[in-house]
Amino acid sequence: MSGRSTRATPVESTAERATLFRLISLLSQYPDAELLAGRAELAEAVAGLSASPASRALSRFMTWYVDQPPMALARHYVETFDLRRRSSLYLTYYLHGDTRRRGMALLVLKQRYRAAGLNPPDDELPDYLPVVCEFAALAGPRTGEAPLRQHRAGVEMIRRALRESGSPYVDLIDALSALLPGLSTVEESTVVRLVAEGPPAEPVGLTPFTPPEHLTGTGARG
Repeated sequence: MSGRSTRATPVESTAERATLFRLISLLSQYPDAELLAGRAELAEAVAGLSASPASRALSRFMTWYVDQPPMALARHYVETFDLRRRSSLYLTYYLHGDTRRRGMALLVLKQRYRAAGLNPPDDELPDYLPVVCEFAALAGPRTGEAPLRQHRAGVEMIRRALRESGSPYVDLIDALSALLPGLSTVEESTVVRLVAEGPPAEPVGLTPFTPPEHLTGTGARG
């Protein structure tokens, strides 16, 4: 047995799960002008969800999100996700760190997207959480959610780091966690090890944990 938690959670319809993953994908992206302009529409979509742990967590997040001044929200996002490795949104980093194995994991993930008939974006790594959540929304529970289940420990690491830092984004990751299986005993052990030791590392041949285009792209984030 895997030792995975069998906690009872409501089973959303496939369509509602897709909506939840799509909302999490959008809301976990950098709050650029286009996203900020759609805040009222996003809040309306969240308000229309059926009652569940995921929708309640999203509702808590939206209460904060819609009231934030644009510059303060952008600054909080960059400080939380771009400047702190412990809450990086690149999931393979938690399992593989800055090692050669991470490159292979990224390639396998990109191939998984293409096998499902979807092309990953050229301007972002395939393990970027908003991309992985969008795949879950498009490809459905069995195929689409598999990468999130594979990186369940990484999702938990992000959640714990956000809770420790007091970021309201923890409600967003709480919503995501509510859609995923509970941690297995192996995943719990992985999280404990990551907290104590950090992700793996190699002394040579490293690449930045944040992709170069992410650091030098256009817009307020550049």
